[in-house]
Amino acid sequence: MINAAQVKELREKTGAGMMDCKKALVECNGDITAAVDWLREKGIAKAEKKASRIAAEGLCDVAFNGNVAYLFELNSETDFVAKNEKFLDLMKKIADICVSVDAKCEKCVLEAQYEGATGADLIVAATAVIGEKISLRRVTRLEKADDEVFGLYKHNGGKIVVVSVIKGSAANLAKDVCMHVAMYSPRYLDESVINPEDLAHEAEMIKNEIANDPANASKPEAIIEKMTMGKLAKFKKEICLVDQAFVKDPSISVSQYLKQNGSSAVAYVRYEVGEGMEKRNDDFASEVAAQTQAALNK
Repeated sequence: MINAAQVKELREKTGAGMMDCKKALVECNGDITAAVDWLREKGIAKAEKKASRIAAEGLCDVAFNGNVAYLFELNSETDFVAKNEKFLDLMKKIADICVSVDAKCEKCVLEAQYEGATGADLIVAATAVIGEKISLRRVTRLEKADDEVFGLYKHNGGKIVVVSVIKGSAANLAKDVCMHVAMYSPRYLDESVINPEDLAHEAEMIKNEIANDPANASKPEAIIEKMTMGKLAKFKKEICLVDQAFVKDPSISVSQYLKQNGSSAVAYVRYEVGEGMEKRNDDFASEVAAQTQAALNK
């Protein structure tokens, strides 16, 4: 049985119409992922319309220690709490722990000792005081070589944080790369690190889209294959940082911009608060009204 929640989720992922989404779910026995592919193959939904649902609140930040950077995301239930002094103090403590234990993941931070308590204890204590669930979602350790430089860009106070590594010592170039990553959110550094399974899946989707287009019905298989390879090449450029049109000068790619300045991209990490998480859907005004009425009834 296909329910309204499934149809809603598929519509948000694909931008397709309600009836098309329902039909796709029926055809795919309720499998959301398969239904997305089904819609794409029918030309009803495009890959670029599929986006992660961004919802959870909180902040991202980064701590530096020499040649190592530690990015982390601390979540709260509301944006209001993310601006709370106690929440910000906890952010600083998490940063200190990352550096002190050379944290490679969130578990390292949660189990580490800090001022007589573990990282997990600090978060539990903050939850009790603040009155909202606080959680450390993720930690990433990024290391550079001596002949490389970090770049940093924070958007909206830490809603998006990007750290890049480039060759050389020009921090301004590295920051430009970070700004580009913040804007365009590339999935990979370059073509060499694209997940083969992702690429094979995309090639299949593109080929099916082309083959199912009535305008291509009379085209031979060789032409379909050539069209597929052309679109796949474009897809690879769209998802790789070095091949994307540079945010400050779209006439050149990111790699060309860096090359003109005697540098090249080595690595990057991009965090955005709540990416891929389900949003808490509260009606704050209604909640306040309900609480007020409850108080009056006492």
